[in-house]
Amino acid sequence: MIAALDLIATFAFALVGARLAADRKMDYGGILLVATVASLTGSTIRNLCLGERPLWLQKPWFFLAILGAVLVTILIRVTKPIGFVILTLDSIGLAFSTVVGVQYSLQHYAPSFAAVILGIISAVAGGLLRDVLCQVEPVLLHRETIGTACTVGALAYVLLEPTALPNGVVAVISGAVIVLVRSLSI
Repeated sequence: MIAALDLIATFAFALVGARLAADRKMDYGGILLVATVASLTGSTIRNLCLGERPLWLQKPWFFLAILGAVLVTILIRVTKPIGFVILTLDSIGLAFSTVVGVQYSLQHYAPSFAAVILGIISAVAGGLLRDVLCQVEPVLLHRETIGTACTVGALAYVLLEPTALPNGVVAVISGAVIVLVRSLSI
């Protein structure tokens, strides 16, 4: 389940990164770079903090998700501002990344507080670097309560995980909290 969620989040973040890079009039190499950084940075930092190899070194099919997002962006050249569908995908990507980050951290014996922090880093680090590379004010730092949504969702996971609820239910509840908080802020 973690691998599937990570793949979906990778595609979503790559699509948003590629779209922003294309809107900033970058060439194809720039679009690919921004999509890659946006989609792989968070999980890479998380894994390095846990003493693990980054997932994309172990499972290179993550690059297929990135290439798919870049191709979609290049083939469907839309120049209007990022709309509802892209924001929804980004919110779902945030939810998946946060939940996967917390799950992965707990499975690798991180304490609960560290799992919350690593879950947040998994979700927001790529977007922060994406915005820096695209020379736009980072969304994380000024609107849409991305950090708050991820924090609340990560805390929900850590608080619900010890209960009798199945892990899948805990993941869905935590992810829904993230999407709901972000949607309300948008």
